[in-house]
Amino acid sequence: MTTPPKSSTAPPGSGVPTIPAVPPQPARPASPTPAGPEAVPEPAPPRRTAFAEGVDRLRAAATTEPGRLRIIGALLALLVVGFGAVAAWQMTERASAAEDVLTSSQPLSSDAADIYASLADANTAAASGYLAGPQENPAMRKRYQDDIDTAAGKLVTAAANSRAGSDSAKTIAELNKLLPTYKGLVETARANNRQGFPVGGAYLRAANETMQQQMLPKAEALYQRENQRLNSDYADAKAFPWAALGLGVAALAALAWAQRRTFLRTNRVLNHGLVTASAASVVVLLWVVVGHTVARAGLNDSYDHGVRSLNVLHDARIASLTARSDENLSLIRRGADTTQVAGKPTDAYAVGYDTQIAELAAKLTKARSLADDSAGRKPVKDADGFMQAWKDRHGVAQRMNDTGDYQRARDKVIGVGKDPTSVCFDNVDAALKKALVHEQSEFQQAASGGRDALDGLPYGAAVLAVLAAAGAVLGIGRRLSEYR
Repeated sequence: MTTPPKSSTAPPGSGVPTIPAVPPQPARPASPTPAGPEAVPEPAPPRRTAFAEGVDRLRAAATTEPGRLRIIGALLALLVVGFGAVAAWQMTERASAAEDVLTSSQPLSSDAADIYASLADANTAAASGYLAGPQENPAMRKRYQDDIDTAAGKLVTAAANSRAGSDSAKTIAELNKLLPTYKGLVETARANNRQGFPVGGAYLRAANETMQQQMLPKAEALYQRENQRLNSDYADAKAFPWAALGLGVAALAALAWAQRRTFLRTNRVLNHGLVTASAASVVVLLWVVVGHTVARAGLNDSYDHGVRSLNVLHDARIASLTARSDENLSLIRRGADTTQVAGKPTDAYAVGYDTQIAELAAKLTKARSLADDSAGRKPVKDADGFMQAWKDRHGVAQRMNDTGDYQRARDKVIGVGKDPTSVCFDNVDAALKKALVHEQSEFQQAASGGRDALDGLPYGAAVLAVLAAAGAVLGIGRRLSEYR
């Protein structure tokens, strides 16, 4: 057995050329991969926002009828719920403002007017008591004390209902500080008057100046601020709910369009869910419009035939009280205080009386024109008659004083003589109080009617809006069930 040689060299004589051996070649290096700080990563694709993805989904859903129905249902429900929410919110604000008119701002305005009137009447009673001499009339003394107590009580009420740090609160605090000062001056004047000391007149004059120059202007400012607050509450209560009305009309238009669309695609006249939603929305819209219209009418009536008359009557009473105070002080001061009239020095308090009586006459004329029934006109007419008699009697007393008959003039004023002016003043004041009571009742009746027209409206609007939204969703859901 022959064994071939293990050498790769051809045997001699074989005639096969020998292949030369090739030395091993080094491997070609791979192209280097960028690394290190010189490497530039490929930019990542930008991230899409949730809003953009939502828009894409909506666009994709809108390409199919079920998707379109879902979008329509959601928009209808959102629109109806928004209408109900806005209606409930606006009606709540107006109901709250109407409640404030009836129970807060108007009573506080009347209290502020009572504070002014009580202070003015107390000043008048103090002057009348002093004018009577050492033997002060007990009834007049009681009237003075009652007025002071009324003013103090009303100030406490006003302080409790005013906002801390407000201008009204500051004014009330100042009046509370001035009231004891005024009372002290009056008591000093009374003590000197009982002993026959003329200096009592100086103390009474100081008390009157404190009242006229400090206390009454502050009381008037308080009255004006409370009136502004009342007017603001009226404006808030009567403001028309335009936002609720606009959303209501938009909701009804959208529901009508959805029902027409359903009819055109299915030939079905009614969709029960959408009809329910439309009916509930119509009820809310009509309730808002009618309820607010009735409330506005009641509030307008309460202002025109209540607040306006009350303001004029309060001004008339203040003019009456001021005139009476000037009449008394004219006799107490005996011409010591003068003012220039047509270039001639004239008793300042006599001029003040004439000015206030003219103001009283103008206010009574206006109050009579504002009264809307005989019950309101009669006390004003009576007050006007008593005022005319007062003017006539005052003229008699003034002529007595001018001729030097001081004692008879004083008796004519304080009620000792025949046909005194004090009786006329008391009758005017009593008639004005009666008119104020009547007009206050008229205000409360009209304002209560306006407030009651809004009762239940905010809650009803919210409930009906939820019902309408549920009807819209069920109506669209019924259509969607046809595609399953």
